[in-house]
Amino acid sequence: MPPTHEVTNQVPEFHGQGHDLAEDPTLLAALRRAGAEWVEPELHELGRRAGTAEAADWGRLANEYPPVLRTHDRYGHRIDEVEFHPAWHELMRTAVSHGLHAAPWRDARPGAHTARAAKFYLWGQVEAGHSCPISMTYAAVPALRATPELAERFEPLLASTEYDFGLREPSGKRGLIAGMSMTEKQGGSDVRTNTTTATPQPDGTYRLVGHKWFTSAPMSDLFLTLAQAPGGLSCFVLPRVLPDGGRNRLHIQRLKEKLGNRSNASSELEYDGAVGWLVGEEGRGVPTIIEMVNMTRLDCTLGAASGMRTGAVLALHHTTHRRAFGKALVDQPLMRNVLADLVVESEAATAVAMRLAVATDLSQAGDEQETLVRRLGLAVAKYWVCKRGPAHAAEALECFGGNGYAEESGMPRLYREAPLVSIWEGSGNVAALDALRAMAKQPATVEALLGEIETAAGADRRLDAAVAEVRKQLGDLTELEYRARRVVEQLALCFQGSLLVRHGDQAVADAFCASRLGGDHGGAFGTLPAGLDVEPILARARHA
Repeated sequence: MPPTHEVTNQVPEFHGQGHDLAEDPTLLAALRRAGAEWVEPELHELGRRAGTAEAADWGRLANEYPPVLRTHDRYGHRIDEVEFHPAWHELMRTAVSHGLHAAPWRDARPGAHTARAAKFYLWGQVEAGHSCPISMTYAAVPALRATPELAERFEPLLASTEYDFGLREPSGKRGLIAGMSMTEKQGGSDVRTNTTTATPQPDGTYRLVGHKWFTSAPMSDLFLTLAQAPGGLSCFVLPRVLPDGGRNRLHIQRLKEKLGNRSNASSELEYDGAVGWLVGEEGRGVPTIIEMVNMTRLDCTLGAASGMRTGAVLALHHTTHRRAFGKALVDQPLMRNVLADLVVESEAATAVAMRLAVATDLSQAGDEQETLVRRLGLAVAKYWVCKRGPAHAAEALECFGGNGYAEESGMPRLYREAPLVSIWEGSGNVAALDALRAMAKQPATVEALLGEIETAAGADRRLDAAVAEVRKQLGDLTELEYRARRVVEQLALCFQGSLLVRHGDQAVADAFCASRLGGDHGGAFGTLPAGLDVEPILARARHA
C-alpha cells in the first residue's frame, strides 16, 4: 500500500471501549435526590450495554434498513403488516425487559417513574426512533384507567417486561405495545375538528370510520384514538386483533417518508368500520387522553436531553483525540468554549427533565403542589428544551468538521432526529400556548412553579434578577399570546437555573447563570464569557 494511505490523526471508536453511559453525574444525582438510587445497579448494567459496539450497530442498522409496509400477502389478502430489521427488535426487547415502556405503573417502590425516566434517557442515546412506541405504551396506561375494566384487561400486559412482537389477540400475548392515533389531515393539533366517526353498537362497542394522518408505531397491539361519537369527541381503544382472533379493520395506507426517526414506522391509518371500546365518557375525549399527552411530553423533554448528552459526549470524545495546529482540539481555547457551552446546555436539560420525572412520581402519589408544578413545568420545559435540541445537535456535529457530516459518524442521524420532539405532541407554538392555558385555567400553577424556582432565592444575583423580570412579564397581560414564546423561554431558563444553582455543579451553574440569565452570551454556542472555569465542566461529559 502506498504511504499516502497511512491513516493518522483519526479518532478511535467511542463505542466498544467499555464506557458506561450511566456515568452521568447530573442523572445520578437526580436519582439519589428522588430516593430512586435502588435502580443504579440496573442503570449501570444498561449504561454498559449502551456503550457497546453491538448496541451502536443495532441503532445504525435499524435506521439503514427502515420498516417496510406489506399491505397484502402474495394471494391478495389484506394483511397490513410492517416488517422491521432484527436490530429494531433487539432495541425494543432491551427497552421492554428493563421496563422503560410501562413497568412503573406496577412498581410501588419510591421513585419508580424517576427510575424509569433515567433508563429511558440513557437507552435513547443508543437509538431514538424506537423510543416512540416505548413512550406511547408508558403513556397509554393512565388514559386507560379512565375505564377500570379496560385497564384491568390491558394494563398487566402493557406493563409486562416481555417483548412479544406479532399480530395475535392481546390476551394471548406475553406483553403488549400501545400506539396513539389522534391527528387528521384537516386539523393537525386542532383535534376538535376531527371527522372520524364512532357509532355505538348494541354490544357496547363502537364502529369507527375515518382516516388518521399520523399514527405512530402502526405495528402496535392496540391504539388510543379520538373520534366523534354521538356525545362529542371521545377517546377509544382499538386492538389490531379482535377477541375472536379476526383482524380489526385498521388499514395502513402508507408509511411516512420522514426527515429523521426513520427506524420508527409512522403511518396513515384508515378505520373502515373498526371495532373500538369507549375510554372514559362520551364527549370527554380530550380530557381523557390529555394525561397520555402529558406523559409523552415528559418523554419528549427526556428525549431532547438524551440527544444533547449524546452530542456533548461524542463531541468531547472526538476533540480529545483529534489534533489540529499542534495540539488536541479540546485544548484549543475556542473549542473549549464551544464544548463547555454544549455541556452546560445538556446538563440544564437533564436537570429539568429529571425534576419533572420526580414531579410525576409525587403527583401520582397525590401531592397537589407537585401536580401544579408538573402541569406548568411540563409545558414550559417541553417548549424550551426541545427547541434547543436542533441547534445543539448542529453545533456538536460541527465539532467533528467534515467527519461529522459523513453518515458513518452517526452525527447526521442525531441531527435529523433532533427536531422531532419539538414537533411531537405539539410544536413550539402549541407548547407555549399550552403554558399560557395552564396559567389561565389554573393560576395556582404559576405560583407553584415560581415557588419552586424561588427556593434558590439569594444564591445567585443573576437568577434573582431573571426571576424578577419573569414576574414582571407575567404581570403584563398586554399581547401576552403574541409574547408567549419569550415569556415561556424566560420561565424555562429560570427553572433550569434554579435547579443548577441548588443541585448542580458550581462551575456549570455559574456558566449557565452568566450566559443564559446574565446576558453575557452571543447568539451561537461557544460564546461563554471569559473568566469561567471550564475544565470541571468538560470533565462532566468525558469518558476515560
